[in-house]
Amino acid sequence: MSVIIEVNGLTKSFRGLKAVSDVSFVTEEGAITGMIGPNGAGKSTTFNMICGFYPPTSGTIRYRGQDITGRRAYEFADMGIARTFQIMKPLGNLTVLDNVASSAFFGRHRAKDLRQAREIAAETLEFTGLYTKRDVLAREMGTPDQKRLEMARALATKPDMLFLDEVMAGLNPTETEDAIALIRRINNGGVTIFLIEHIMRAVVSLCEKVIVLHHGEKIAEGTPDQVMNDPIVMEVYLGTGSREDAAHVEN
Repeated sequence: MSVIIEVNGLTKSFRGLKAVSDVSFVTEEGAITGMIGPNGAGKSTTFNMICGFYPPTSGTIRYRGQDITGRRAYEFADMGIARTFQIMKPLGNLTVLDNVASSAFFGRHRAKDLRQAREIAAETLEFTGLYTKRDVLAREMGTPDQKRLEMARALATKPDMLFLDEVMAGLNPTETEDAIALIRRINNGGVTIFLIEHIMRAVVSLCEKVIVLHHGEKIAEGTPDQVMNDPIVMEVYLGTGSREDAAHVEN
């Protein structure tokens, strides 16, 4: 399996305070990779550096072998990279269809006109299970549907690599299972996925590799089973001494 993202020595300081320190890892093409850690561990900062929202203080980020360190966030869609945001900000006064159609004008296979953008949007909504709500105003949707809309907007750019930022936060168990199924469908369609998530059953179910951060440093990396059995992870992240207890930690 070839490497799609390679992070080397990634470090970020804010006014002298190190939020992320010397983090390195690779993401394999076609895989689902997860990043976990307690609040304040540096997950979002790492995520935002990789996606071009924060320039790293030091370190490098390579995508398909190309150095993309410091590239602007708006350039990423043209490279085949898309992301969601933990705090959803849909275009509230537009319909669900037009929210997704607006994203279809970005990416390497961008729509040529509004008709084509709406066709792409309709296909994406069908895939994500939102087609029946295509004429609903985005601001009138609940959290589960807005989370799904966030993924649909990213998918409308037709990415090869999708970054998901806590897309299951605030969902009930049934909604979480639906989100897990959708992420699997996205991955089975050929999209590499990197996700930050606190819902441990989702991480264990979806991810082939998990990276654990604590105080801005990588403390573990491996399969979900290896990570869940790592005593350091159980101590500093899960705060428990057994795998059985760890499996029940979701937030």
